[in-house]
Amino acid sequence: MPILSLGGMRFQQSWKDLPVDQIKSESQFLLRSIIERAVCVGMHHIETARHYGTSERQLGWTFPLFPDPDRILQSKIPPYENANDFEAELSQSFERLGLGGSKSCSDHRHALDLLAIHGINSPEHLEQTLRPGGCMEVARQWQRDGHIGHVGFSTHASLPLILAAIESDAFDYVNLHWYFIRQDNEPAIIAAQAHDMGVFLISPTDKGGHLHTPSEQLRELCSPLDPIVFNDLFCLTQNGVHTISVGASRPEDLNLHLEAVGLLDQASILLPPILERLEKQRLEALGDSWLTSWRQGLPEWHHTPGEINLPVLLWLHNLMKSWGMKGFARARYGLLGNAGHWFPGHNADALDISVSEAELAAVLSQSPWAERIPSLLRDLKDQLGGGAIQRLQVE
Repeated sequence: MPILSLGGMRFQQSWKDLPVDQIKSESQFLLRSIIERAVCVGMHHIETARHYGTSERQLGWTFPLFPDPDRILQSKIPPYENANDFEAELSQSFERLGLGGSKSCSDHRHALDLLAIHGINSPEHLEQTLRPGGCMEVARQWQRDGHIGHVGFSTHASLPLILAAIESDAFDYVNLHWYFIRQDNEPAIIAAQAHDMGVFLISPTDKGGHLHTPSEQLRELCSPLDPIVFNDLFCLTQNGVHTISVGASRPEDLNLHLEAVGLLDQASILLPPILERLEKQRLEALGDSWLTSWRQGLPEWHHTPGEINLPVLLWLHNLMKSWGMKGFARARYGLLGNAGHWFPGHNADALDISVSEAELAAVLSQSPWAERIPSLLRDLKDQLGGGAIQRLQVE
């Protein structure tokens, strides 16, 4: 497994699965140029998903033009209540990717190397996958028939659910979020190691802080490295991480990630001073008392009036105050309430409208910051509120 994987979210023409005659030649040419660049630099692992719009179809047209005997191909299918629906989606992925069109294909050289159950984000998703007659039984049958190599899962879930999925011993690998600004899932990486699972980090550049458009403060703190290079090195030096997904909307978007690979043997020298500066700035901006206790006593979003996601909102507050990450915070704030199980809960826009401060105080009795949190939420609402963002624009 190469340490850089080419993610397929940013180079498709559309998030809608368009008919063939609506896919433009300039879009296809751009995708071909990205795949050609990836093949040239040895990025053998390419990942996409059934619901990444036109991605599978466009990739299926492109792969024969740039053959790679070492190619590792991954796609992802969401779990379904009815396993027949899951199998229909899987068959369609094979067809779009040019892998023979269906389960009946017999050329094992065209197998899908990696299949992820896409978005095990709730207990219901895990149950739909693992129960008798569920989606995993379909995946394992295709695997026994030689059409699938390994079966894993991708997730945006809470840590307890990720750990439950890992500890089921049903999966070969996991795609999850972990990067410098969000390290909550480190126990999942440790658990995956204990269960001999591969670990694939999702979207370290975009969900890792909009590092393609970093704040000036973050850029200065990461100097002499670009924030993308810093974060790549941080992720790749974490024990248990095997690969990180790097998206590209043009071939040159790969350059900074390749720079990070070239610096990997110097990471032990390059990272410590940057980490020290970042931590010093965070401490100065927020104070030790807040940093050591802000999570204490926070209810989960579904136990909060208006389903306000307090842990996420206060995390966004921290990122803005520490490193000036207002653009990233605005995008994530706007996504709350518009992304379902992919990014659950709501932002603070309802505070003082349909949710009173008294109602909020009633669920904050265990927080040492109960009196301060409402004013922090109002500040977030003033700075970031008023703009809803649809998930597929940013996820």
